[in-house]
Amino acid sequence: MARRLRASARMEVSSDRGVFMISVAAELADMHPQTLRMYEARGLIEPKRSPKGTRLYSQADVERLRRIQEMTAELGMNLAGVERVFQLEQQLEATSRKVGTLEKRASQLSAEVQRLEALRRELRAEIVPYVGGGQLVRSSDLHRSAQS
Repeated sequence: MARRLRASARMEVSSDRGVFMISVAAELADMHPQTLRMYEARGLIEPKRSPKGTRLYSQADVERLRRIQEMTAELGMNLAGVERVFQLEQQLEATSRKVGTLEKRASQLSAEVQRLEALRRELRAEIVPYVGGGQLVRSSDLHRSAQS
């Protein structure tokens, strides 16, 4: 009995690439397709569109639909509450990005302050009063003039 080897190719698809038609996305999210249309009209979901205008839902869209369902069915939220949660999540994400940027900048500035402080200490150690006239001179210049 001859064995046939079946070759299969696995394709990685970005989680935000629209690949599911509305009927498949509705089934994956355990919703009616009309519910997806209503969520789109309210701005809760924004599916991609094919060149011919067909709605194409991504895996991220399906996960968002499941979250909407969880908030409404399990947590008892209305759609206005769900919209507010999504708005607050966007604000939190933007704020987190800003904080990250500010922390990075603060770290850079701290390193610069440390560098300048080390330079100040170095220069301070090189400056000594010149006995002859009370002027301040660099210690290296003082040693040179003493050798001359």
